[in-house]
Amino acid sequence: MLAKCANPTCSAPFRYLHEGKLFRLDLGAGPPSPSGHVPRQLQYFWLCERCSRTMTLEMHAGKVSARPRCSAATSPALSTAA
Repeated sequence: MLAKCANPTCSAPFRYLHEGKLFRLDLGAGPPSPSGHVPRQLQYFWLCERCSRTMTLEMHAGKVSARPRCSAATSPALSTAA
């Protein structure tokens, strides 16, 4: 269950889906069932309205962390050469 903003420095409580941004992250394969089916482990994270304006979530080495978002102007993939 979501309780608060995924940004560890923010304590905004989760109340409504329309406030902030909800993320569904695939944490990889779960343990196999007796039938041999390997389920995916999906987990939900939420950033409050204030944090979602400047941050996003990323998964690195199996851990989820909040990081600043890249703006289109500073992203090398989106910049154009003069």
